[in-house]
Amino acid sequence: MINSTTQEFSIEALRAGDKAEFARLVDAYSTLIYRLGLKMLGNEQDAEDVLQNTFLNAMTHLSGFEGRSSISTWLYRIASNEALMQLRRGKKRVNLEDLQPEDSDEDILPKIFVDWSILPENELLAGEGKTALDEAIKKLPESLRMVFILRDIEDVSIKDTAEILNLTETNVKTRLLRARMFLREKLSTYYSERPKEEK
Repeated sequence: MINSTTQEFSIEALRAGDKAEFARLVDAYSTLIYRLGLKMLGNEQDAEDVLQNTFLNAMTHLSGFEGRSSISTWLYRIASNEALMQLRRGKKRVNLEDLQPEDSDEDILPKIFVDWSILPENELLAGEGKTALDEAIKKLPESLRMVFILRDIEDVSIKDTAEILNLTETNVKTRLLRARMFLREKLSTYYSERPKEEK
């Protein structure tokens, strides 16, 4: 299950252009999609663009929605594609192969192994710790960032994450492991250096 939203939606009504049913859909998923865009792009305006474009695309393509996946998985797939397009638009000459972590292991695996036990996990959810975590997430390669956000922040299942991103479940697990290693290394380094900075 992608989130705590348990509302049922009438696919027939949505396909038929029922505005009230579509408004319910927007109400149910706007916050989640906006949050996904914000975590992925780090910019409120870009996140709003992702939100708007997701529902515009959904409205345009609802007639072709076959219901093979859940409506929430389908919306997340649209939102993920929108966020990735925004990222690529901001870069010149982005090559899809550049986004594959399998081709760039040295950039993702930790170069310095520090004691991970120094991570004050209770601090990671508020204040300075949350800022440090957000900054570390922004440094993740796009392909790893999307997997981490969907799985560890939005609590999307491995199966649904694979479906949203058109990956195998094994690939999702591999990318998630690399993302977690990358983030823990960044945060461990941050917390190990922080006392020196405060002196």
